[in-house]
Amino acid sequence: MPDDTASLPPIFRSRDPEGRARRLFDYRPAGQGEAWVFAYGSLMWDPGFPVLEARPALLHGYHRRFCVYSYRYRGTPEQPGLVLGLDKGGACRGIVYRIAESDLEEISAYLWDREMGTGVYHPVPRRFRTQSGPVEALAFIVNRRHTEYAGRLSREQVAALVALGIGGRGRNRDYLLNTIGQLRDLGVADRSLLALDRLVEQIATGALAMPALILPTADPDHF
Repeated sequence: MPDDTASLPPIFRSRDPEGRARRLFDYRPAGQGEAWVFAYGSLMWDPGFPVLEARPALLHGYHRRFCVYSYRYRGTPEQPGLVLGLDKGGACRGIVYRIAESDLEEISAYLWDREMGTGVYHPVPRRFRTQSGPVEALAFIVNRRHTEYAGRLSREQVAALVALGIGGRGRNRDYLLNTIGQLRDLGVADRSLLALDRLVEQIATGALAMPALILPTADPDHF
């Protein structure tokens, strides 16, 4: 399903008290040149920045999971949705994007606004396998200690939040379907996401009872 809000800029500006917004790629030695970024969710179909190359990639040690509460993009403070994070264990297939050295500062600032509003992710370099050889790329790993970590929800609770969530970039279920579709284009059938969508459909149609939800309280100043 196409995303009607694709290619929109971030809908907020993230706090940056330490001045890190333009320095996400500073883990690399000075003068190294081009850099890579890993996409495993919405960055796959809507990166929002120019890329020199896109390669299918495999990351070991982490898996894709709906484990981050979303209060703006795919939900609201009153009815949060969920977005994907890289959580510990398993493996994850996605896309690595090669970025020109001349674009690094601007893209770093863009990614900071888009991904780092609450600090729920750790932006860290990780090693990826590609058909053209290994690459080191920036990845956004979920911070399990953050208040917006939702990794302790049941499958049914996750499905309910995805079924109900609507935010500044549209329906939470569209986010799920877009991810499934992009992975299908890569030749990947993510069984956990397909199973989640079946649960979302059952909840949406009333075939499965809505589970009890204890919603977290959003920090009004979290962005």
